[in-house]
Amino acid sequence: MLCITTVCALIATTWISVTTGFTPSSPPTAFTRYVSTSSSLHSTPNDIASAVANQDLGYVPGGANTDFAKRFGKFAGADIPTVSDSMTAFVADLNQPINALYRNFVSDLVATTHLTVVDARFVPDAIWSLGFVTVMDTLLSNYPERDIAESICESMSNIVVKKSITELRSEAKTVSDWAVGKSTSDVESALRGEGSSPVSPIAAAAKDNKYWLYSRFFGIGLIAVMDATSTEVTNETIQKWVEVEMGKGSCPKASADLDQWNGLRGKLTMMETLMKEIEIREKKKMAERLEDKAKAVMAKQEKFGDAEKAFDEAIATEAVVPAAADVVADAVE
Repeated sequence: MLCITTVCALIATTWISVTTGFTPSSPPTAFTRYVSTSSSLHSTPNDIASAVANQDLGYVPGGANTDFAKRFGKFAGADIPTVSDSMTAFVADLNQPINALYRNFVSDLVATTHLTVVDARFVPDAIWSLGFVTVMDTLLSNYPERDIAESICESMSNIVVKKSITELRSEAKTVSDWAVGKSTSDVESALRGEGSSPVSPIAAAAKDNKYWLYSRFFGIGLIAVMDATSTEVTNETIQKWVEVEMGKGSCPKASADLDQWNGLRGKLTMMETLMKEIEIREKKKMAERLEDKAKAVMAKQEKFGDAEKAFDEAIATEAVVPAAADVVADAVE
């Protein structure tokens, strides 16, 4: 019984003969080799592994004769930590419970940041730092415990990014301060690598690097620049900035990141509204409990106040009777 691959090859050969008038005298070499070594659907994985192992492919990980391998081949076989490793280290360094409403957001940030940072193509810059700081500040702006919020920022930067939060904020500030008062055309000029702004060398380096890696925080950094320059934040604008001004070609992820960022901010707004409602409800319950306690205290005072008044009257009466007797005795004498 012919295997499925053999039947497909025969059909393809027939189709070629009919459409082109060409009939090959014998099957292609690769096809012959495949049929001879794997003619049965019952070949075991060990048989296939042995066949591959016996072929002298001359393959060396990272040793291909390509520009990519020449540039990044040194990382072949490197011991790269996993997302789980980063999460474990982050939790151990934080050593604080994360509010349940924020847990999923923080976990997602650890995972996505880790995957970006360990990528050999990743080159950190001030726009990326601005995006990172913007996300952390926005995400944790209404975190209930401010000290834990700051600890989350520090652990995220120290453990996952491998930089201090102070350093990242300093880098971000160079771009955000420059953007204040600039026009959209000023930013687009800088993104083309023109001028002497802090954005120009970043854009020029990205333009010259054909393996430059776009990441979510870089996109959010650009969105932060849009906000600072009162540029309309649209999918068309961010795609133009990355694809045209920076010359990086098609980059649909930039538009997707903008949509995701808007969705995240919407969820945060809803979550903050929920937290405020919970806070108001708790304060109302606390006020009701205090009011009930106050009523109980007043009732107790009224109850014991009447008893105290009667006791005082009784004491006064006992004091008057002996005095009156003394007066009568004096009169008799």
